Amino acid sequence: MNDALRLAIPSTGALEQGAVRLLAESDAAVSRINSRRYTAKVPSIPGVEVIYQRQSDITTIVDSGNADLGIVGLDRYLEARLEDGDTLVVAPDLEYGRSRLVIAVPDSWLDITSMYDLSDLSLEFHERGRDLRVATKYPRLVKRFLNRRGINYFSMVSINGALEAAPRIGYADIIADISDTGNTLRENNLRTLVDGVAIESQAIMIGNAKLLASSESKLNLARLLLERIEARLRSRSYRRVTANVKGKSEGEIAELVLASPELSGIRGPTVSRVFTTDRNLWFSVQIVTRKRDVLRVVDHLRSLGGTGTAVTDLQFLYQQECELYSELVKKLEQFCGMAVEC
Repeated sequence: MNDALRLAIPSTGALEQGAVRLLAESDAAVSRINSRRYTAKVPSIPGVEVIYQRQSDITTIVDSGNADLGIVGLDRYLEARLEDGDTLVVAPDLEYGRSRLVIAVPDSWLDITSMYDLSDLSLEFHERGRDLRVATKYPRLVKRFLNRRGINYFSMVSINGALEAAPRIGYADIIADISDTGNTLRENNLRTLVDGVAIESQAIMIGNAKLLASSESKLNLARLLLERIEARLRSRSYRRVTANVKGKSEGEIAELVLASPELSGIRGPTVSRVFTTDRNLWFSVQIVTRKRDVLRVVDHLRSLGGTGTAVTDLQFLYQQECELYSELVKKLEQFCGMAVEC
């Protein structure tokens, strides 16, 4: 049995770039011999193998057991996953690859601004003897969304290449496609309906429950990978604030800082003696706080006489346990109906 943990990532595009960058920032950098080779290693975690695949294939590859984990867009996962398959979501948001699956109509359709308007139009088309034609690469997701919005008379049109051209050449009436900025739609005289967002998508990590649950080695490698990714993602929301404060003792300084609990850090300040050439007693105060509270913490330390205040980024922020891994174990236990060794 191959106990290596196989991680499938997109071979091209923004999701590939984001995956490689996230892994590198998480001290799990991918080592690839050359761009034409579709396998790679993660030297910092021996036993992890990276497989480069088309994003559209990654869900199927994980579902079929040809990879243990995969990084893919939520949209691709929901479109391709097997309803009763072995794939589950391991990390629901890797904090990149933001996009939306939207319904877009020609600019010339001045009276069509909402899904309600589109529903009326589809009924009107049906009464004339034809269906509303929708060009999309996401037939499963789009059909569900249209049905939920009361649109039942339509047909899906498949097309290779850019969907944006389909209405202009008469191949389809409207499109349903992934958009991040909306610029491409506008350049092709298309616009999104005001309530025409089918799903919000982002990069996620998925895994094959059967493979992970059946191999203690793979599960441990998954933990090592998830620990680093989670600590890296969490660190982005925090900063370390350090200042020198004059006082009588560590206890006195700590008490002053803790007088404002919401500005005293995750668990409270770290206070240590600073050795100087003057006769005053100085103490270094370190506070790890949320990014949004940094200026308030700086002002709080200033009010205590703090000086030389420095704000630094965190590379990693580990908690007592890895939440992603704990959730994975719970999901595997539900999937298997038995306790999973972790």
